[in-house]
This record gives sequence, structure tokens and C-alpha cells, in this order.
Amino acid sequence: MKKIALENRTHTCGELRSQQKDNQVVLCGWVDSRRDHGSLIFINMRDIYGITQIVFDPAENEKTYASARELKPEYVIKVTGKVRHRPDGMVNPEMATGEIEVIAQEYSILNRAETTPFPIIDNVDASEELRFRYRYLDLRRPELQKNMIVRHKTSQIVRQYLTGQDFLEIETPYLMRSTPEGARDYLVPSRMQKGKFYALPQSPQTYKQILMIAGYDRYFQIVKCFRDEDLRAERQPEFTQIDIEMSFVSEQDVFNIAEGLMKQIFKDLLDLELKTPFPVLSYDDALNTYGSDKPDLRFGMKIKDVSKIVAESEFKVFSTTVKNSGIIAGLNLKGKADYSRKQIDGLNNFVLQLGGKGVLFAKVRTDGWDSSIKKFLTEKMMNEINHIMESEPGDLLILIAGDRKKTMELLGSLRSKLGKDENLIGENEFRPCWVTEFPLLEYDEEQDRYIAMHHPFTSPNEGNTELFESDPGAIKARAYDLVLNGYEVAGGSIRNHNYETQMKVFDLLKINAEEAKEKFGFLLDGLKYGAPPHGGIAFGYDRLVMILAGENSIRNVIAFPKTTSALSLMDNSPAEVDAKQLEELGISISDFRIRNGRNNTFLRNER
Repeated sequence: MKKIALENRTHTCGELRSQQKDNQVVLCGWVDSRRDHGSLIFINMRDIYGITQIVFDPAENEKTYASARELKPEYVIKVTGKVRHRPDGMVNPEMATGEIEVIAQEYSILNRAETTPFPIIDNVDASEELRFRYRYLDLRRPELQKNMIVRHKTSQIVRQYLTGQDFLEIETPYLMRSTPEGARDYLVPSRMQKGKFYALPQSPQTYKQILMIAGYDRYFQIVKCFRDEDLRAERQPEFTQIDIEMSFVSEQDVFNIAEGLMKQIFKDLLDLELKTPFPVLSYDDALNTYGSDKPDLRFGMKIKDVSKIVAESEFKVFSTTVKNSGIIAGLNLKGKADYSRKQIDGLNNFVLQLGGKGVLFAKVRTDGWDSSIKKFLTEKMMNEINHIMESEPGDLLILIAGDRKKTMELLGSLRSKLGKDENLIGENEFRPCWVTEFPLLEYDEEQDRYIAMHHPFTSPNEGNTELFESDPGAIKARAYDLVLNGYEVAGGSIRNHNYETQMKVFDLLKINAEEAKEKFGFLLDGLKYGAPPHGGIAFGYDRLVMILAGENSIRNVIAFPKTTSALSLMDNSPAEVDAKQLEELGISISDFRIRNGRNNTFLRNER
């Protein structure tokens, strides 16, 4: 498609090459830097497309040269000039336009700029609070502009791929009924129906199921979701997900579509080939092998359980732990028996800060172990541990004893830390995998009831129906997560399309028929009118783009992110509103006290 020509400029600042030599051009952009060499003035002129060097030469135009001394960083200018090759030895291979420069014949200042609160450069030394306050300046930085371009290109690939797979892009409402499960809803008061409220959707979960009931077979959208929850680096009150739902599908069908989408994105965006099919791990295997249901497969260092070997040892910490149904498990840090006392203490403190009781270490030597627990173990025990942990002289063994779940979590966190600290992760390496067979339910001690591990519309595994009465906690779900480099980038499930099964799940969650009708009546009614088997997946779009852009926070790939207090520092929202607006809504503000407490949940929405 031919680009439409613009009246105010002929080219962008990243477009010119040696092929345009001697062309008359007009450029518009910002002054990135100015260098005054006495006889010549050089300006680096920047826009979102790149940088072009502009030369002000008195031999070309004395008046233009003299006035160029006024130019300062972030002035907006328009330059008319001629393209020429840079002189021999002056080519800049670091710039896409480094072979050429533009000799300015005339220019105009379109807007002047005050000194910015931080320089418009990559890796700027400025606080996040300052950058968020002046986000319009922060977004000028090439680093963030690159991220926004990655985000744009990713969305185009997604739409093209899914459209090619016969998906329809259908929008679902932003104003919906509040169903306060999972995170807290953001509520929107109604002026027309005073005293009543809409909620902003935490996920289009119920709507996409309704679309399947309506016969739309394959649906997707790139959609905003909203959750009023405590935030951190990887959470935002408003976020984006790629929402996908299909009828008449199995888990493998969903995997195939998702893998094809990932493969397309990585090929088109990074020119990398992801190997398919992706490995599949059960939830239990992921926890027992990597200490996480979001395993990073870019390096080995698998967790090994040595409980049986040391169950009868004279070391009371080990024997008592096993007797009380706990475990002893550990990691083998290959070739690091030379760790100093300070390094070992650092790992121990890391585990203590996570709520553990400490770590035991053994340095493997040619003549045996160098360890404080050596005297409590037999030679046979140490040899068997060496065998199961695949250790050899020069390795450092790290052992933790305790409750199974907590021990695995601690070792998983320690494994991730060591992978980064010891540079065990290759650059530009991407290792996706599926985690499946999640428990349908998890028991919440505080609420004294089961809650849904994913959401209450997830189908139980076929053949698990007998466990509804005898052992609900053992029911496995037809749920799955797509994990990439230690991040959950997508999650989904096969849904309950049968009314009776859905009501049985609600019963396990202690949602009675009246409450279910009140909250989800429209969906339950829909299930009675020929609902097809269906399932889907939702990608955490911000997190996926973060990985693609090589960033470590989703805030760097969202144009206007909020702080961990859900504040927008640039426009100072949320803010108080006029009393008249509140009166129109039938709302009055009373004194209130901020209460800190646990967010009671029984639902973890997709993404």
C-alpha cells in the first residue's frame, strides 16, 4: 500500500540512506543534541523513527548557521536541506542513518522547550516516580518508543494469525454486573439507575462462554481487564489480555492454536524459531522438580528429594522431619564447592527472609564431603545422595528440610536466584512449556472452605466425578498454563458446558443455588439451551510484550502505567470530583477508615 505523502515533511529522521544522496528533503523532529565545532554546528535531530545528523555550515547559509546557536535539546524544529555522504572517516556505523547527513539550508523553530527534569536518553538515571510524573517525556526516550513499537507489532501479528485461523474479533462490554469473586471489582455508579452500580470486568470469562453458547465457534479480542487488588511490579489495576475461546475443542486443540500463535509472534518479531510442540509438565511434576508451577526451563538444576535416604539418620532435623511427613530435598550447584562463607551465609539469609528455617550445605571433595552434617550421616547415605543429586567433586549441595509445599517453594526461589546469579541462563533463550493437571480446588483455612484454583467454570477431569463426595481436594481440573522463562504468560481451561456439572462445582465452593442464580443466572440459563463443549485461553499481553522487549517490568511496556498505589502521577488520578457530580449519582461521601485485611477470594480469573 502506497504511503500518503505529508505536506510538512518529506522523510522521517530514521529513513534517509546513501540512496537519497543529493535529494532535497524536509525533516521535522526534536533536537536530540547540539555540538558546536566553531566553524560548523551539528544537530542530532530525532523522531520516533530514528536520528539524522544535521549540519549547519556558514558557507551554505550564514544566517541559518548563526541562528542555530539558539537550538537546545527538545526544541521542535523543521529543517530543509540537501542529503550528502558523510566525509571519509566520519561514517557512524552505530546509526541507521550514519552514512549520510543533511546540510541545512533553512530551518524554523516550531516550539521551544524548557530544560527537561531528566535527559531524554536510554538507561536514564531518574526515579520511576519522576518518570511517571513526566510520562510524556519518558515516552520520548528511544527505549520506551521501541517497546511501544514491539507492542504494536505484536498486536498486529495476533490479529492476522487468529483471523487466518477463522477467529472473529468480538468486543465484550466494559460495563457489566458486579460478581465480587477473585480480586475486588472496580465499581461504576449509574446516574440513570441511582443506587445501582456497574463493574469493570476482571475478565470477559462469562461473556466469551455466552458467545460459544450463541454459536460463534471461534472468538478473540485484545481486551482491557480491571482488578482492584494490591499491586507489584507485574500487576496493574488495568491490564490487557489476548482472550481466545473455541467450541468443540480438546486441550490439545487449544495448545495447537496457542503454540502456533507464539511461533508466529517470535518468528515475525524476533526472527526466532520456537520448537513445537512445547513440553508438557503436570502441576505436581513442576512443583516437585522445579519448586514452581511457573518453571524456568532455560537451565537445569532440578530439585532432588533425598528424604528416604536420610530418614533413619542420626541427624534429628532430618529424621524428625521425615517422621512428621516432611521432606529433605536439595539442589546441586555444579562446580561451586569454592563458595566462600560469605556467599553461603548469603544464600542462608535469602531462605530465612522467605520464611524458611535455614539451609544445609555440603561441599563435595574427592575424599568425601566437607559439611557440618557429615558426622551424622553414614558413608552409604552420602554416596546415595551424591548419586541421586548427580554430584561430583567440586559441586556444592544445598539441602532444605521441612514441610513439603514450603520446602519446594523455598528451593524453587533459591533455584531462580542461583540461575541468575551464576549466569546459567543464555541470552535471547526462550523455553516455553505447558503446566497441566492443576487441582480443581484449593482449601482456604481462613474461609474454611474450598476455593477454585482457576475459576469456578473450569471443568473437572473426566473420571474424577466420584471424588466430588469422597475427596474434593484430589479432583484435577482441565486447566493449563503456558509458561515462558519462569513467567506465566497464558492460562486457560476447558469449561463446564453441562448445567448439572456446573452446579456440582458451585456446591463444592459453597455457592448455593440462590446465590449462583443471583450472580451467574444468565450463564446458567444459557447452559440449558444447547451449550457446546468449549474452552479457551487468555494471554497476559503486557507480560508477553515485556518478555519480547527484553524488559523486567510490565510498566515499561504500558504507555501510561500506574504506581503500586494505583496512582497515575501524570494526571494525578484518582482525584476528588465535584459535589454536583456526586449529587447527580445519588452518592454522598462519609467519613471512612481504611482497613487492611486479606482479600477473600474463591476465584482466580484467567490472567
